[in-house]
Amino acid sequence: MLHALLVVVLTVGLVYVGLVALLWRFQEHVVFQPPSGISQHSEIGARRVQYRSADGVELFAYVVGDCHANAAVVLAFHGNADLARWFIPWATQLNRETSACVMIPELRGYDGVIGTPTYAGSSLDARAALAFAKDSLNASSRQLVYFGHSLGSAIASELAVFEAPVALVLQSPFSSARDMSRRLAVPGVTAFFRFISRVHFDTLACVRSLDAPVYVAHGDFDGVVPVAMGREVFSAAGVKGELLIVAGANHNNVEETGGRAYWSWLTKAVRAGQTPAVSRDARSETRSAL
Repeated sequence: MLHALLVVVLTVGLVYVGLVALLWRFQEHVVFQPPSGISQHSEIGARRVQYRSADGVELFAYVVGDCHANAAVVLAFHGNADLARWFIPWATQLNRETSACVMIPELRGYDGVIGTPTYAGSSLDARAALAFAKDSLNASSRQLVYFGHSLGSAIASELAVFEAPVALVLQSPFSSARDMSRRLAVPGVTAFFRFISRVHFDTLACVRSLDAPVYVAHGDFDGVVPVAMGREVFSAAGVKGELLIVAGANHNNVEETGGRAYWSWLTKAVRAGQTPAVSRDARSETRSAL
């Protein structure tokens, strides 16, 4: 009986170790999931620009709108299983609402860009996009607004720590990679997460240190990133812009469900980039889109 019990315990232990090993090996495949089987086609209403990362990867982005001296320049980072070109209609609407110039960078490994997407690579790609915006679009520090959806919110937040924007706008953000690991079917993994993780996104730490207003929008029916995480990110922000909780919205339809309340929230965030930052003691407004 004791021998059988030991065999069971050993087997369970080996299976658990195997799961943890698989998580360590394939974690970036979980975080970054480029869509496959997507046809290539030209886009209307956006120009494609090319630039290179510090480690030599040829990257591209789409630019919507006129990047003139008085316009806000929005760097918009897409999410996990998304593409930059799928954000063009959103960017076009944002340009109509605010006259902002919107740059949508693509990441390595996505939409034909060579390379494998990684945590380290996402940082290099974001910094390359920022350098292009400053050097080729002539965006000054007082014009730059960073936007990120889902995974893109973590990328935008890390870029904000590297070089602060005038506003950070996060849609459906997660609090940290460690917190997201709790949603995996591997119990106890958070206890030793820092020892096995190569993905170190920590949006909470980023927004705490940022001296720029942080705007957050989240759907209260989000089954991918719980709305509690969006609230937590906003609560942690050192400088609070506005929190928009969209009733009935899931992870990918916040703008459609939010309607005018969403575009009003986003317009306010972008225009905040053209005015002096609010103080850390400024009170924030929490709105709900019905």
